[in-house]
Amino acid sequence: MMILIAGPYRSGTNNDPELMKKNLERLEAMALPLFRMGHMPIIGEWLALPLLKLAGAKEPGDKVWQEIQYPAAHRMLLKCDAILRIPGESKGADQDVEVAKKNGLKVYYSIDEIPSA
Repeated sequence: MMILIAGPYRSGTNNDPELMKKNLERLEAMALPLFRMGHMPIIGEWLALPLLKLAGAKEPGDKVWQEIQYPAAHRMLLKCDAILRIPGESKGADQDVEVAKKNGLKVYYSIDEIPSA
């Protein structure tokens, strides 16, 4: 399965780049185990961050950010088979879960729930 990993990225960081980096590392920590289980992991920020840079985003939450950040994840999610929602408060990740449910995708809340391929 292609599985989007969703969780806090900007939430709770007050836009502190170091805290956002740590949140991304938490998301990425799930990628290798999923890959080793036979799945293809994807994280919305892997797609959005280069696009934000190219589009000239100045800061998290600006107009360019709003145009790209969540829509990139949602577009990718429509190509996925499932979503893994990791713990932590996150408006964006909660939106990802809603998009997944609306489109009939499997929603997992723990890597232990996901069967090996």
